[in-house]
Amino acid sequence: MLDELVRASSLLTDEFSFQRLISILVEQSLDITHSDIGALYLYAQEDAKADAVLAYKRGRHPVPDRLPRQSELIDFLIESDEAVVLLTPGESPFSDLLLTDQMRSGIALPVSTPKARIGFIILNSLQPDFYNRSRFQFLDSFVQLAGGMLHNARMFTELQEYLRHIEELKRYQESVFASMTNLLITTDDAGRIHYFNRAAADRLGVTEANIGDKLDAVFRKGLSKRVVTTLDRVKETGTSLLGLEGIYRDERGDMDFSLNVSPLKGARGRHEGLTLLFTDQTAETELKQQMEVVGEERRLIKDMFARYLSSDIVQNLVDQPELVKPGGGSKQATIFFADIRGYTSFSEGMDPEYIIQVLNEYFSEAVEIVIRHRGYIDKFIGDCIMAAWGVPMVNEEYDAVQAVSCAVEIQDLVNSTSRTFFTGKASKLRIGIGIHTGPLVAGNLGSSRRMDYTVIGDTVNVAARLEGVAGAGEVIITGETRKHLGDAFRIEERKPVKVKGKAQAIPIFNVVGKN
Repeated sequence: MLDELVRASSLLTDEFSFQRLISILVEQSLDITHSDIGALYLYAQEDAKADAVLAYKRGRHPVPDRLPRQSELIDFLIESDEAVVLLTPGESPFSDLLLTDQMRSGIALPVSTPKARIGFIILNSLQPDFYNRSRFQFLDSFVQLAGGMLHNARMFTELQEYLRHIEELKRYQESVFASMTNLLITTDDAGRIHYFNRAAADRLGVTEANIGDKLDAVFRKGLSKRVVTTLDRVKETGTSLLGLEGIYRDERGDMDFSLNVSPLKGARGRHEGLTLLFTDQTAETELKQQMEVVGEERRLIKDMFARYLSSDIVQNLVDQPELVKPGGGSKQATIFFADIRGYTSFSEGMDPEYIIQVLNEYFSEAVEIVIRHRGYIDKFIGDCIMAAWGVPMVNEEYDAVQAVSCAVEIQDLVNSTSRTFFTGKASKLRIGIGIHTGPLVAGNLGSSRRMDYTVIGDTVNVAARLEGVAGAGEVIITGETRKHLGDAFRIEERKPVKVKGKAQAIPIFNVVGKN
């Protein structure tokens, strides 16, 4: 059997595949011993209590797919690591060694090494007393050799799987690093560039030729001395540094960055270099500057309109600052002038303090009514209030109705006995109101020292002229305003009037009240 052992062993030594070694072991064992059945069963690597599972079988007779772990045969093979030979069927604790009822003798040999139990091989014969000394010696030597080869093959396979897993992790890591928008650079313990990602290549100009170059030499021009000194300190102390800000300068332009620097350590904590993670904050800085500009625009809008507009309109302007254009813009608006009748004669001989008190009491009430009707207080001209609807936000139909509603409410309040202004010596004062609707220019007018949002144009001039036409207690409107009111008010037509700047007389109406 020695020649057969040498030949069979040479087949094992030429193979590294675990599965192929299994087949060689069973095939050669069966052929050389002339057995009728050969089967190799493997132990589960993860579960010591699991059944032994059939891995390879040769022969015409069926065999079990698995053998129970608690069988006395398997217990003996594991505990003793010795072969079991059954020469005849009959009463035996190892009767399951015969894999079918037709088999008359059998042998089971453990496939193992001093460090690992792999499984066992069972050979059966239809003849009793078949496994003699020479067959046993061949099988014992061959199976021992196969056990070592199978153990090596399994370790080789596991190593290949481990390396494959490492390669997958490496590819995954490189994919993650490549997809990062942050700029990643690592160095070795000597401060030489070891790795960089695509973002660092694109923005910092690092190339494969820089691998192995000193970090401070590559970035000496782009980074400030303060940043380079800080990197040296992190390397010396081994402590991380987060949020170091600076500007990287090269031919591509300036980059505002935030830099996190961490020591790169090996498995045993040995210092192996640095990890530098740059965050490009250039776009963020520009956005911050833009936000500051927007914030300033909104502050100016609030300062400009908060005292003269309803809070919801002011908020709309803050949310949409483009509605308030620098300079001027064309609008369709309704202009309102309200003047005190009898004011000139009343103010003669009165103390200025008392006159101011009377005006402020009236203005306080009238301004609240204007704002409640979503009007814009343009200015106060002596005892006159100038207001506008349709600036800075336009709703042509709605604006005219709101302006006239405001005028009617002010007149009703002046005529009310419960009013809190125009009392005492001022009790005979009344209001005349003129309103006109048309195109005008609205915008910020003034100088760098003083800028106001106001309206100018022919529409403003006509409204001012109508205020002069209106008598005490009257609300005089033009035909242009009348077009937008529908049936909301009781209106009486008046004789057309000539106003300064107009060649033809213009139709006018007096608003008596609401319907």
